[in-house]
Amino acid sequence: MTNERIFKMPFANVYPMLVQKAERKGRAKEEVDAVICWLTGYDDGGLRSQLEKQVSHETFYAEAPRMNPNAEKISGVVCGIRVEDIQDPLMQKIRQLDKLVDELAKGRPLEKVLRS
Repeated sequence: MTNERIFKMPFANVYPMLVQKAERKGRAKEEVDAVICWLTGYDDGGLRSQLEKQVSHETFYAEAPRMNPNAEKISGVVCGIRVEDIQDPLMQKIRQLDKLVDELAKGRPLEKVLRS
């Protein structure tokens, strides 16, 4: 799948998969929402609005109120690629969210996932 196809894919199509990944490991949807809001600056209402509007990944991140400055601390491997080495800024944001949800699903405490 090309980056362009991923960028145009509605975020609302991926959101349930992120929640399922966490819930399979005993985590809550609210924790996934907290991770998304921490990374993007959306509040709960803003996140719900973006999901209802079926915006693309591209739009979801472009309209994010404020990407968390601590996002640069997110490192590690997702899908065999080091998050910190990804050159495309949008793909890096997408993979950062994947990495945070992976950490949550692996049982890492929410405070550590959020780089508190």
